[in-house]
Amino acid sequence: MALAKRIIPCLDVKNGQTVKGTNFVNLRQAGDPVELGKAYSEQGADELVYLDITASHEGRKTFTEMVQRVAAEISIPFTVGGGINELADVERLLNAGADKVSVNSAALRNPGLINEITGHFGSQVCVVAIDAKETEEGWFCYLNGGRIRTERGLFEWACEVCDRGAGEILFTSMDHDGVKNGYANQALSRLAEELSIPVIASGGAGSKEHFRDTFIEGKSDAALAASVFHFGEISIPELKTWLKSEGINVRI
Repeated sequence: MALAKRIIPCLDVKNGQTVKGTNFVNLRQAGDPVELGKAYSEQGADELVYLDITASHEGRKTFTEMVQRVAAEISIPFTVGGGINELADVERLLNAGADKVSVNSAALRNPGLINEITGHFGSQVCVVAIDAKETEEGWFCYLNGGRIRTERGLFEWACEVCDRGAGEILFTSMDHDGVKNGYANQALSRLAEELSIPVIASGGAGSKEHFRDTFIEGKSDAALAASVFHFGEISIPELKTWLKSEGINVRI
């Protein structure tokens, strides 16, 4: 039997508060990250992702303390990312209670970091996040929270990430982020076909149908969303019940 599809709320944390934007800008506050995480855990989320979106040195300290609080309060696996540049960062966050870490810009700048993390802590700990945008020449990866375009193509980079031992890929289509028109299912489906590791869809959830479509058309293993959950537009129990009625294998 195929593995159950996962529903993953994502909490972007800035100065100790959860925030959410559109196309990576125009942030607004969405509440206390520990309280929100606890509520999602109780509502049946399969996992959580916490991203420190302003991972300056000071932010890191606050963020590590928050990770400890999250670990004490919730019973589901959670991934943390933002400002992870070396093994010491990974160790600090795993010691604080995180189950997995997500690396993005640092992996693009130094792909060997993926091998280091998986070599030390195992593949299951390493999630590589890829922020990409479609251009006339194809899909390209971006650094620094979507601010800097690289010349790395989405698909060749994703294949390299997989070859280097990462456990999962979290793919965000920047054009779809926060606009609620659905996920980038064409690109997701190609990733699913080319890779042997799970792909988490991110960017674009606005309705229950969008989740169903990314599982069917996008062949995604998990769907990540933020604002539809934070602002109460879709509740997780209602979403999962509906997905099950649509023939999607989810844990209820």
